[in-house]
Amino acid sequence: MDFQGNKPSGPHSSGMNRDHAVKRLHQRQEPWDILIIGGGATGVGIAMDAASRGLNVLLLEQSDFGKGTSSRSTKLVHGGVRYLEQGNITLVRDALRERSLLRANAPHLVHDMPFLIPCKNRWQRFFYGTGLKLYDFLAAGNNFSRSHGVSDQESRIHIPVLKSTASKGGVIYHDGQFDDTRLLINMATTATDHGACLINYASVDALSKDSLGDLDGVIAKDHESGEQWTIRAKCIVNAAGPFCDSIREMDEPGDEKMLSTSQGVHIVLPRHFFPGDTAMIVPKTSDGRVIFIIPWHGHAVIGTTDTPIETPTLEPTAKAEEIQFLLDTTAEYLTDAPTHGDVLSVFVGIRPLVKGDKSARTASLSRDHTIRVSDSGLVTITGGKWTTVRKMAEDCVDRVVREKYLSAKPCVTQSMHLHGFIEASNVRSDSRSYYGVDLESIEQLESESPDLAKLLHTSLTIRGSDVVWAVRHEMARTIEDVLARRTRSLFLNAQAALDIAYEVAQQMAAELNRDQAWIDEQLRDFRNVAEHYLPPKST
Repeated sequence: MDFQGNKPSGPHSSGMNRDHAVKRLHQRQEPWDILIIGGGATGVGIAMDAASRGLNVLLLEQSDFGKGTSSRSTKLVHGGVRYLEQGNITLVRDALRERSLLRANAPHLVHDMPFLIPCKNRWQRFFYGTGLKLYDFLAAGNNFSRSHGVSDQESRIHIPVLKSTASKGGVIYHDGQFDDTRLLINMATTATDHGACLINYASVDALSKDSLGDLDGVIAKDHESGEQWTIRAKCIVNAAGPFCDSIREMDEPGDEKMLSTSQGVHIVLPRHFFPGDTAMIVPKTSDGRVIFIIPWHGHAVIGTTDTPIETPTLEPTAKAEEIQFLLDTTAEYLTDAPTHGDVLSVFVGIRPLVKGDKSARTASLSRDHTIRVSDSGLVTITGGKWTTVRKMAEDCVDRVVREKYLSAKPCVTQSMHLHGFIEASNVRSDSRSYYGVDLESIEQLESESPDLAKLLHTSLTIRGSDVVWAVRHEMARTIEDVLARRTRSLFLNAQAALDIAYEVAQQMAAELNRDQAWIDEQLRDFRNVAEHYLPPKST
C-alpha cells in the first residue's frame, strides 16, 4: 500500500494505541513533514519536539520503543563527571542544564540523588573535591544540591556497608536518577498527544528516491500483519542509534561507518548488599571507566563495563569476564562481597560512539551528538547520551526545518511538561511513583477489578493493573514489552519475570484478543530473551 500524509488539526488525546496509529497511516494523503527511523530516546525526542512545533511526524521502530540502548542505561541523568576530567566542559555544561530541565519537566521520574566518591587519602579528597566544585559551578542556578567533603565516619553513615580499607573519607556530590524507559514511554505519549504518529514493530527495509536522487520516502514492513507500506515524506531522519550505519548503507552503499560501538554490562543485586539512599562512584577502573553502585527500584544496580564490539545486536550478551570484573570491583568496596549466585539479573547496553579521534579505546570516544546530512537528504543524528536528548532533538529539528524549508513554530520543549507530570511536592514516595498523574487512573482500574491489584510475584512490584494499563495505553504488544520496559521486572529479577510470564501472557491475550497459540509463541520468545538476562550459574 502507498501511504502519504494528512496534517493533524491539533493535539490528539487518544493516547498510545497501535491500531489507531496504523489507521492514521492508512488515511494519510500528503507526505509527512518528518519520518523518523528509530524509537529510542533520540527518535522519540525528535518526534516530541517536531510534533509540538506543529509538524507532521511519523516514527517507525523495528522492535519496541527503547528495546535497544535506551532501556539499558545506568539510570542516571547526569552531567558526566568523567567528561569533566577529560576537559569536555561544553558537554558537561549542556548536560547539567538538561539535567535540571528534565527534573523540572518530569519530577515523577527524575530526582536528586547523592553520590559518594570514596577517597583513600587527602590528596584524592582535594582532587575530587576541587573538580566537583567546578561541576557545581557549571550547574549554577539549577535544582540539585551541591557537593561537599565528608569524613571517614560520615562516609559510613551514608554507606554503612563501605569497607574500612576502601575509604578514608570522601566527597559527596549530587546528580539525577531516573527510570529510562518509563521516561521514554512518557515522551512517546507526549509526542502522540501533540499529533505525532508512532508505530512499533514496523521496520524500514528500504529508502526511496525521486528522479533527482533525493530521498522521498521509505518502504516499511508491519511485523504484525506482514503488510508492506510505501510511505512518502519530505525528510527522513535516521535516529537508529547503534544501527544508524545500516540505515546509511541503504542510502549510500559502501559509505564509511560513523560509529565505533562498545557494550556496557550491568548486574543487579538484592538491596541488602547496598542499603541506604546514597549511590557510590568508583572514579577510575582498569578499563578507564567509572563504576556506579546505585539503589534503584528496591535493588542495587552495578555498572558499567566498556568492551568494544564489532557488530551491534538487539539482544547483546554479557561476557563472563565482564560480570566477573563488576563483582571483583564491587568486592573491593563493600563489606559483603557478592558472588555470581547473588546476581538477580544482567543487562547489556550498546553505546553508539562517534568516531573522531585516533584512540582505540571506546571509553575516550566522543559522547557529543553529531548530525550529518547526505547528498540525498538523509539526516542522521547519533552519539550523545540520555541526559542531552532534549537538546539533541531541538538541534535536529532546527536543522531539518532549515534544510527542508518547513514551516514550524519555535522549540517549546525546554519548559514542556511530559505526560504524567505531577508537581514535585505531590510525587509519592512509593514504588509506583513513576506513573505520576496516571497512577490515579491505574488505581481506579484496581478498584473496579480488585484482582488487578494483587502482586504477581512476591519479589516484584508488578500487578495485573500494570499489565492492563501497558496494553491499553502504552502500546505494549508482547510479554517482553510489559516485563522489560513498561515495568522493569526482567531487569530487576530475571527468574521472577520468567515465573510470571504465563500469567502476564494470559492477561495480554484477553486485552489483545489473542488465542492460545499466541500465548505459546510469546512464552517461547520471552524465554529466549530472558536467557540474556539470567545471571550466570554458580561454579
